[in-house]
Amino acid sequence: MERKPTLVIALGGNALLKRGEPLEAEIQRKNIEIAANTIATLSRRWRVVLVHGNGPQVGLLALQNSAYSKIAPYPLDILGAESQGMVGYMLQQSLKNQLPEREVSVLLTQVVVDADDPAFSNPTKYIGPVYDRQQAQQLAHEKNWTVKADGDSWRRVVPSPQPVRIVESDAISALIARDHLVICNGGGGVPVIENASGLHGIEAVIDKDLSAALLARQIEADALLILTDADAVYLDWGKPTRRPLQQVTPHELGKLEFDAGSMGPKVAACCNFVRQCNGMAGIGALSEGPAILAGESGTLIRNAAAAISACKDH
Repeated sequence: MERKPTLVIALGGNALLKRGEPLEAEIQRKNIEIAANTIATLSRRWRVVLVHGNGPQVGLLALQNSAYSKIAPYPLDILGAESQGMVGYMLQQSLKNQLPEREVSVLLTQVVVDADDPAFSNPTKYIGPVYDRQQAQQLAHEKNWTVKADGDSWRRVVPSPQPVRIVESDAISALIARDHLVICNGGGGVPVIENASGLHGIEAVIDKDLSAALLARQIEADALLILTDADAVYLDWGKPTRRPLQQVTPHELGKLEFDAGSMGPKVAACCNFVRQCNGMAGIGALSEGPAILAGESGTLIRNAAAAISACKDH
């Protein structure tokens, strides 16, 4: 078996259902076809492990879930598991159609978080569709939501605790060793806490980028790639002076501030991975995956000297 370098791809939920698009299955399926084409191309040179987001999808499930008033709404951890099945199935089918010779496996994944994580008192993770300010405030009042501005629109936000441990990490490693293209940690993983009586779900959505970085460190991946609806990391985002960062180091990014609900976790995930594993990490548009890793598009993050020479092997 050819020994390819290992790449963890974090595929944004907003890359699968773009901002403002109707949250419909056929629209998501078409976007997933585009994603699968990029991933299939990358799999020729890399051993791919795929993590997907679920912000729009789990928000949709929550809305559908709350529409039936005769039973108590299902909690976010169960909805997160549902989104792993929904998005994972669609990705698996599309990838298998494009890579019929490859084994493509979807693994329902639990991720342990700390019950005392301060994120539970400061929700930042956007889920669901976008609203105007009046709609968002009305829904917040009716449904006891927390809402925050997301660019020019408003969305629901929920707690996003730090991932601590991937429960099914041994199973993931076993599938990788068998050369499966693995889809795991969907939506960042189902958030669970651990105590004397075992594992228990908790109301939260884990950031998929931080979860992907944790996974990349655990399996000693060579690269981390975050594909989203933004084409790069920008300085002065939202201002006329905005400009993309092309090739940067974690040290340089550490001097800058990014939005805690969107680009911030992506930058933090990439910087942590590069610092700890001396690999390389990229952020950019879904269709530009290979070009991002080649330093020709998006933002490529690597240590100043050692990673540059390491990248030449890829």
